[in-house]
Amino acid sequence: AAGAMVFGGVVPYIPQYRDIRRTQNAEGFSTYVCLVLLVANILRILFWFGRHFESPLLWQSIIMIITMLLMLKLCTEVRVSNELNVKRRSFAAADSKDEEIKAPPKRSYLDFDLNYFWHWSKFTDYVQCVLTFTGVTGYITYLWLDSSLFVETLGFLAVFTEAMLGVPQLYRNYQNRSTEGMSIKMVLMWTSGDTFKTVYFILNQAPFQFSICGLLQVFVDITILLQVYLYSYYPQKPVPHTAHPASTKAL
Repeated sequence: AAGAMVFGGVVPYIPQYRDIRRTQNAEGFSTYVCLVLLVANILRILFWFGRHFESPLLWQSIIMIITMLLMLKLCTEVRVSNELNVKRRSFAAADSKDEEIKAPPKRSYLDFDLNYFWHWSKFTDYVQCVLTFTGVTGYITYLWLDSSLFVETLGFLAVFTEAMLGVPQLYRNYQNRSTEGMSIKMVLMWTSGDTFKTVYFILNQAPFQFSICGLLQVFVDITILLQVYLYSYYPQKPVPHTAHPASTKAL
């Protein structure tokens, strides 16, 4: 069971990773799923310093962070290779030698335009963002580590963020009025894995935040499976999206 907890969370992303590599198309997968899991697992690791929970859950977070970075690397490479004549968007300061970068003066250091956030052109920009988030939250945690209220709140935020894992994919499916490009195997594995994980939390008396948010995560997974059924048997016309310079997709 401990081994399944450590490595089981990675398994659902294997078919999605293979589909993206095979088709060279990442449009069906929301990279915001990676963002949610990165934030959740970084917060969970910080929570461990304030309240030591079982080691398999800690190792699971480390393995998941590595997996999500690999998914981001692939999705970024595929997306950029499919986009032509697109201005580069970056998290860090623009390189003046890059002719494609023409950032306005008011964004000379960080591009926090919500239309382009988490839609950068290089994998290194995502790494810089993750490292910045880890540094800031780590420093805050260090300052407030003696506060039990802060530690418990941090634990709740970690598992609640993870419980929202399927929401970006749920919203993307709703936007497209379709689940095409999304690996159904991935969602089925999400559902089975989250069910197993929730039962594991309850039986091993993990902090109550884990059990509550595990149940919420299972509910979101089931809703996505209902979307698969709905959009397969009752096809709907896709909602037109307003294109912006960086991509024809909002997510």
